[in-house]
Amino acid sequence: MIAGVDEAGRGPLAGPVTVAAVILKTTPAGLNDSKKLSEQKRLSLLPLIKSSALAWSVVHVTPEEIDARNILQATLWGMQQAVQRLTTQPLEVLVDGNQVPNIKLPCRAIVGGDGLEACISAASILAKCHRDALMEEAHQQFPNYGFNQHKGYPTKAHMAALKQHGPCHIHRRSFAPVRAAEQQRLFV
Repeated sequence: MIAGVDEAGRGPLAGPVTVAAVILKTTPAGLNDSKKLSEQKRLSLLPLIKSSALAWSVVHVTPEEIDARNILQATLWGMQQAVQRLTTQPLEVLVDGNQVPNIKLPCRAIVGGDGLEACISAASILAKCHRDALMEEAHQQFPNYGFNQHKGYPTKAHMAALKQHGPCHIHRRSFAPVRAAEQQRLFV
């Protein structure tokens, strides 16, 4: 009855920060920090995690919410929401990182927890897979930015597209490179 919580997408310039919470009843083989797994491995683990979970939830915190709260507060709020949306209430919550959300349950932050605790690894994979799928959809709507390749992270290609096209509606206006690109477009 321990919930693992992790996020994907704190660093990108575009798209949501996605938070997942998972209570595992059994532990699928091969779990690890989502960043240490190939996309193919993450996608193969996704249905195993869902079928091995007593409960799971995924929350997408929008760019507008990130801009209104700041990325840290938006992430903590998303964690709170993900835990609240679990269909089974956990006895304890383990969070990847060094801060915990404001919830009325015993909660522990574990730095590097996504590589140490199976329930956090599972949450890491759920969050990453769900966020990546959203960014693939965003690419269909905004093909000029290459979201299917970099998922909104500030790569050279993304920075060049941002400079050329300016921000689209899924860019985070509170992030300095996006603000700079928006300002540049206003004065062209």
